[in-house]
Amino acid sequence: MDAQRDPAEEIPTLDQARRQIQHYGLDSDPQAVLVAVRLMAAGARLGQASEVHFSRFGLSTGRYRLLSDLEDSEGEKSPSLLAASLGVSRATVSGLVDSLEKDGLVLRRPSAEDGRGAVVVLTARGAQKLRDLAPDHFRRLQAMVADLSIEERTVFLDLLSRITRGIGALTDQ
Repeated sequence: MDAQRDPAEEIPTLDQARRQIQHYGLDSDPQAVLVAVRLMAAGARLGQASEVHFSRFGLSTGRYRLLSDLEDSEGEKSPSLLAASLGVSRATVSGLVDSLEKDGLVLRRPSAEDGRGAVVVLTARGAQKLRDLAPDHFRRLQAMVADLSIEERTVFLDLLSRITRGIGALTDQ
């Protein structure tokens, strides 16, 4: 299958990366820079596409991830554990829970383990939302990577894991 390439996937080029590095008088590997820049661009495009995708179901990517995390946690989890597993702040979780609670997809209740704390619980309506979107969602995910062989997906998962471990290079002081 001859897939059509999006010109945005090829920008910047390796020559552009070389010129920029030379312009600043740096001793950086142009190919490494190019991989990182294109990955960042792909991540941004994927984030935008995810928001369009989940909006079909009345959700955002964050709201879906929280619902899915709750489902994976047997239907309930503390806000702090949600924040940790989603990689977001407690304030972000609070906002997501507020909006999901308003829609009847989750509810808050006192923790059975810690009477002072609360847990977020996936409601029957929230579980049904996940069941309703699953066929289209997983079909689209599979279609997104359909041009990759099983072997390529295996290599990609390994590479993605290694790149993810390197993300701290952007945030470390």
